[in-house]
Amino acid sequence: MNKVIAIDGPAGSGKGTITKKVAEKLGLIYIDTGATYRCVALACLRNNINLEEKEKIINLTKSLNIDFDVNGKTYLNKEDVSNLIRSKEVSAIVSPISSIPEVREILVDLQRKMANNKDVIMEGRDITTVVFPNTKYKFYLDADPTERAKRRMKQNEEMGISMSFEEILDSINKRDYNDMHKSVGALKRCDDQIYIDTTKMTIDEVVQTVIENIKNMD
Repeated sequence: MNKVIAIDGPAGSGKGTITKKVAEKLGLIYIDTGATYRCVALACLRNNINLEEKEKIINLTKSLNIDFDVNGKTYLNKEDVSNLIRSKEVSAIVSPISSIPEVREILVDLQRKMANNKDVIMEGRDITTVVFPNTKYKFYLDADPTERAKRRMKQNEEMGISMSFEEILDSINKRDYNDMHKSVGALKRCDDQIYIDTTKMTIDEVVQTVIENIKNMD
């Protein structure tokens, strides 16, 4: 039976960095589910579809070809959009788009198919509670909002995205609220998640903690 390691947590909690490193060390396929929603957001921007046009968003989602390669790059209709989907324009609309139940249904089905017969590590907002609620490997990564904003700012600078610290912190706080108050696919804590506060931990310390817990569950 294939292994599915599920990691949830808010924006900037280190999920992406940690899951990539754990994937490398354990030979797992890394899947960033947030990137699938970002692809829909990017496609909406390119097609001039606004947030009120839900039927258009749903139909567009059905038509998209979203994929990942072994290096974790994201492809939208065979175009590498790994950096484009991190823009502030995409970030501003991804949460409301991911709140549309039909969009979530389409993408959750896609995410499950991506894990068919493979050993994967998947990160997002509802992996432990909705996408793979029956996996035994469940983690929730968290960090203080200010620390998360600092991390996101550094990440943006590395990708050439210009946003002030205040903009990033405001975006994170709004995203947290939206993600935790969705009617479907909300970011939630649950009893069988292993909770890790990464605020004062190094990347290597978090990676090691996750790996040790996985080995203890094997």
